[in-house]
Amino acid sequence: MGLSILIVALLIFFFLYPQQTDLNSFLWMIKRDPPSYFYGTIHVPYTRVWDFIPENSKQAFQESNIVYFELDLTDPYTISALTSCQLLPQGENLQDVLPRDIYRRLKRHLEYVKLMMPSWMTPDQRGKGLYADYLFNAIAGNWERKRPVWVMLMVNSLTEADIKTRGVPVLDLYLAQEAERMRKRTGAVEKVEEQCHPLNGLNFSQVIFALNQTLLQQESLRAGSLQVPYTTEDLIRHYNCGDLNSIIFNHDTSQVPNFNNVTLPPNEQATAQEIDSYFRQELIYKRNERMGKRVKALLEEHPDKSFFFAFGAGWFSLIYTKYTQKK
Repeated sequence: MGLSILIVALLIFFFLYPQQTDLNSFLWMIKRDPPSYFYGTIHVPYTRVWDFIPENSKQAFQESNIVYFELDLTDPYTISALTSCQLLPQGENLQDVLPRDIYRRLKRHLEYVKLMMPSWMTPDQRGKGLYADYLFNAIAGNWERKRPVWVMLMVNSLTEADIKTRGVPVLDLYLAQEAERMRKRTGAVEKVEEQCHPLNGLNFSQVIFALNQTLLQQESLRAGSLQVPYTTEDLIRHYNCGDLNSIIFNHDTSQVPNFNNVTLPPNEQATAQEIDSYFRQELIYKRNERMGKRVKALLEEHPDKSFFFAFGAGWFSLIYTKYTQKK
């Protein structure tokens, strides 16, 4: 496993103490004076989980001086940089770079999504003035200018379950907005480029394979010949039950589809494993190492401050699973 997980693992299992005994908790206390905290979040509307979050977690957030996230989602530069890194070089369009068959299938699928989206919207969304055309354009309006890897991620998230969650801040963003409202000092342990560059680092054949597999999965779902292994509702249920030992959180953290679950010929299975290994190395292990070092530096630089580190629950799920399986 090496240094990539070891730093955070040591913090959690030697210096951090779970804050619940009867239920697995997503809050850990770093025992010092004043105490600091790690808290595991998920990327779902905060309204679906807020009432299930224990009071001690909310109190730790309120009492902390400084709140840190993976990225600063309230900073306009973050949003602008995330948008920019997804775009093809100036003058290029997807039609120029994708194989013709994949481009046609992609266009057909997006036309299907746009057609279906009004029926996917909830009354609550419509009541808040959120309409299908606006939402489709907000998510996919510039799809022909995006790099194929980001189109793959976009297609993977353009599902009925995902659309029904739009319009309410996800838990991470809600905590950031609350920290800002409470005039807390906030920060981020990552830079946008550190999340973007690894995704843009896949070679072209790997990206085409991943996009093709994503389209095949979506086409099979539309035809009714495939069922998703787990849904957003499963993620929310596991989170609200405090179930830390769950593979679902790993997917929520990386935000990348797992192609290894698909039945493939040996040569394609090898490509799927290469992509999975690359994403794990770049989006999990290397990120964990960077984040662990920066957390450690912040704690040492400000020994008199109480920190609240709100990171994806998948980081803690990975470490929890790794260490509990060894026992």
